[in-house]
Amino acid sequence: MTIAELEAEIEILRGLEAEAKGVLQSGRDTKWVKLAEALSDNKLMFDPHGNRRKLVIFTEHRDTLRYLERKLTSLLKGAENAVVTIHGQTPRDKRRAIQEAFTNDPEVLVFLATDAAGEGINLQRAHLMVNYDLPWNPNRLEQRFGRIHRIGQREECHLWNLIAEETRESDVFLRLLQKLEQECQSLKGAVFDVLGQMFQTKSLKELLIEAVRRSDDPSTKDYLNQTIESEFEHERLQQLVDERSLGNEALTDTRIRELCDQMERAQVRKLQPHHVGAFFEAAFAKFGGRMVQKEANRYEIRNVPAEIRRRDRVIGRGAPVLKAYERITFYKDRVRIDGKPPAALVAPGHPLLDSLIDLVLESNRDLLRQGTVLVDPSNRTNQPRLLYYIQSDITDGRNSRPGSTDKRLLSQQLKFVEITQSGECHQAGYAPYLDYERPREEEREKIETLLDSDWLTGDLEKQARRYAIGELVPNHLKEVRTRREHFLNKTRNQVHDRLKREISYWDNRMVELETKERAGKSPGKLNSTIARRRRDGLTERLNTRMLEIEQEKQISALPPVIIGGALVIPERLLREQVVEPEHSAVVREDPPEYGYGVRNTEESELLAMDSVMDYERSLGNEPIDISHENRGYDIESRDGKTKNLRFIEVKGRHPSALKIMLTRNELLCALNEPERWMLAYVAVENGKAQQPIYATRPFHDGVPFNASTFKVEIAKLLEFSD
Repeated sequence: MTIAELEAEIEILRGLEAEAKGVLQSGRDTKWVKLAEALSDNKLMFDPHGNRRKLVIFTEHRDTLRYLERKLTSLLKGAENAVVTIHGQTPRDKRRAIQEAFTNDPEVLVFLATDAAGEGINLQRAHLMVNYDLPWNPNRLEQRFGRIHRIGQREECHLWNLIAEETRESDVFLRLLQKLEQECQSLKGAVFDVLGQMFQTKSLKELLIEAVRRSDDPSTKDYLNQTIESEFEHERLQQLVDERSLGNEALTDTRIRELCDQMERAQVRKLQPHHVGAFFEAAFAKFGGRMVQKEANRYEIRNVPAEIRRRDRVIGRGAPVLKAYERITFYKDRVRIDGKPPAALVAPGHPLLDSLIDLVLESNRDLLRQGTVLVDPSNRTNQPRLLYYIQSDITDGRNSRPGSTDKRLLSQQLKFVEITQSGECHQAGYAPYLDYERPREEEREKIETLLDSDWLTGDLEKQARRYAIGELVPNHLKEVRTRREHFLNKTRNQVHDRLKREISYWDNRMVELETKERAGKSPGKLNSTIARRRRDGLTERLNTRMLEIEQEKQISALPPVIIGGALVIPERLLREQVVEPEHSAVVREDPPEYGYGVRNTEESELLAMDSVMDYERSLGNEPIDISHENRGYDIESRDGKTKNLRFIEVKGRHPSALKIMLTRNELLCALNEPERWMLAYVAVENGKAQQPIYATRPFHDGVPFNASTFKVEIAKLLEFSD
């Protein structure tokens, strides 16, 4: 550059500086005026009741962010905490707290951020977004919109982009956005998933710079349109979408079937939401909390007691417990309803519920270790047995928090092990205690006699722990390791490729800037030192992430811990044999000619199991007897046509029986999976079992919180038979 050219450029800059100063002194910011008009006048900014909807605003620079924060706070009439901000210097843990406040706190209305919020933050609470500044990198456009436009979003998302009119930049962006809108309709929104991969022959930044440089060329606009048309060719976009959808893990048919089976088994064993709600309501009230019902199964919490919030700061590993919640619910289908604010789903894993559970456990942990006595009303065996609650923890190589030596918890399972009088150990099912009752006061003397038995004097805890080490913990470790290692390998590859590309870019920019500097040319605000610093920072970040991922792959199991236990006594050993007037199938002492006393009932069950297994095979299904695992059903049968699992509970009774008894676990399974769970009733007489009768979807009501067994009339049950 010659001296004359340099002087001309300086003169141009002086003119631009004077124009900028004039705009500043005028006090009129057209871009802000347009945003303020949209916030005040656009109907989409308000719900049907006139309440302001939550909004996400992205900007490029932190100075602009601070400017907008002041303007927005003033526009919202100084509402305290109405605007929250995230920028590059916001700590990661504080970002999670801000996200949680924006999601659940009714007073927080605007989420204002630079692109620092584009990484790993879910802003799905809102469906309105404004790009106050548009980035010259399409990847960042994709990241921004992806914060609200994601799986689970039930509202139609709206995006406003503020662009200065009659500029070359606006020519490019307007044509780009028009094409985006067009392709979004044909690809059902998937165009945003591949936006960052579109510009292959020429980057968006290069296109914008070229538009500015060729501003005097009349053919520039046609050139821009042709370039964008070629980059947004429909067939190429469809190919990118297809490649992205096929980029996931290749699963064999066998692996897919295993995953489907696991999901079906988990669904049939899930904890009913009303049980979570009943526990939460009682525990929350105990610690001074109050819930106000707003809609069916949806509540408002105006103040979370300080003790619960303090507990979260001790145990919390993710989002914090807020001071208030606009809505909470225990039912997944009640999280979002039209015209109402979305609710936080309070379920295992939510910080509010986790804090309550930890407080309740702390106050009752000694009672768990002390143990108790439970009564088995279904009389699964004739002898007492010990039930141990065993906790199995899986960790990785990272510390749970800065300064702590405890390793980060990946998975925690509570398993149940039974030890019989003969010393046999076996798993007791996933929640056997739900089927048991507490003993009556008048049974204390008989219980004390049983507690003096010699078989209870041995080191049974050691035996249970040894069984857990040999059987339970290895299976738990294998399950977690298999799942995590695939995820971590995939993460490592993606992080490595992305950061390597960024490092290469800044390395090349550093070389370019050094060349200019040696030639005496001014590189502007971005010089080689800044480029080197960014390259080195990315290199350090890459090394740190690779180290973190390797630590995450150091998956190991902690020694199992016995956290509680109970002596389980069959009901028949404690209570008198009583004949019920309705001739229930579970009576304890009946005239022999009826043939449905306790012993005959057990024999009938075995005959009934054989009958159902044979009948399932005749249908072309593949049944497996799992009655010994106490899952809430006796047979797991794979449908020969659909290959889905059927969960069958078998009841064999004498034809004269009027009732059968279901345990709590059995009824929970029936309610969780009414389409797949079925009850097979088999009439058994004189040692012969008839063909089973299947009752499908026989139960519709909930399960009382404190009930363990349920008597069902056979005649009513058969009304639901196929």
